[in-house]
Amino acid sequence: MLTSLKSWFISQPSEDYLADYAKSGDNSHLTKLVTLFGNDLYHYLVTQSNEQLAFDISQQTWLKVIEKRQYYQAQNNPKAWLFRLARNALIDEFRKQQRFVELEDDTAIAATNTQQSFDYDAFNRALMQLSFVQREALSLQQEGFSLEDIQQITQSNHETVKTRLRYAKQNLKTLLGGYHEQA
Repeated sequence: MLTSLKSWFISQPSEDYLADYAKSGDNSHLTKLVTLFGNDLYHYLVTQSNEQLAFDISQQTWLKVIEKRQYYQAQNNPKAWLFRLARNALIDEFRKQQRFVELEDDTAIAATNTQQSFDYDAFNRALMQLSFVQREALSLQQEGFSLEDIQQITQSNHETVKTRLRYAKQNLKTLLGGYHEQA
């Protein structure tokens, strides 16, 4: 699975730069945070929106980190806290644009692709056809977040997160014409 592969190549920092930044306000800690999590944050946002909006929300998120650093609690997962700030900013922007509609998780989606070989463009098109909450849960899981982290980021309960992931995977399978993930 992609999550497992990602964890092999990217080691998690043993130091909590966000806690250090929250305490001190020292910009060197903020720079380390941006280096550690900036690309993952942008990737998450671009899977939920488009490149320009993802860039804008990324910038807004880092400004929020500066503004709200005193609210971070060291026992939290720093990456999950950042993603939660980003998610809230993205939803606020969608609401301003009147584009955010939290569709039911079991929305029926028709099959659109019957290719058996993996096609990244088809996968991305299928991913964008999922409801926001399904696409978000799946993207967060692929970023390496645990179910508990996803709960924290999305402010949803455990069963809701599991349901969104299950429907996201079912809908992707349907959209991709029965393509089965190889174990």
